[in-house]
Amino acid sequence: MTLKPIGTIRTPFPVNRGVPIQSSMSDAIGTVEIDKEYVDGLESLDEFSHVILIYWFHRAQTTRLRVKPYLDEKPHGVFATRAPARPNRIGLSIVELIKIDGTEIVFRGADMVDGTPLIDIKPFVPEFDNRLNATSGWLAEHLAAGSGPTLSDGRFETERAEQPKRFS
Repeated sequence: MTLKPIGTIRTPFPVNRGVPIQSSMSDAIGTVEIDKEYVDGLESLDEFSHVILIYWFHRAQTTRLRVKPYLDEKPHGVFATRAPARPNRIGLSIVELIKIDGTEIVFRGADMVDGTPLIDIKPFVPEFDNRLNATSGWLAEHLAAGSGPTLSDGRFETERAEQPKRFS
């Protein structure tokens, strides 16, 4: 398996500390610089209000199977969280598409560090992606109470940026 970035995400956040912890908690504007070889793949994307950005957590620490997430004091299994310290450091954010101009996509909802490698883009389709009967597990009580931080404290970031891994 080979992962190859298709572009780079640009945001106002040079390091993880102070980044919104979820795109739904962010009004920050970001851009995606798509590599020229992938521009034809953007055709018709501007017809959607939101897109799903799939990216590599290039500044995340090594894998931890139990993590203390931002919205709880109790450790949880990494697969029950959205923490970046995962076996495969894949992240995703649903963001509002503002415009596409050539190789640049402008969006609202930046919650990633500047320079993040973009792996893929998918259109957000409410009829496919919303689940009205979905539950939020351990997060439900924290979300209802409105408790917890909305900005990262940097706990999952390494001191140096790592390049995306290539799998063969």
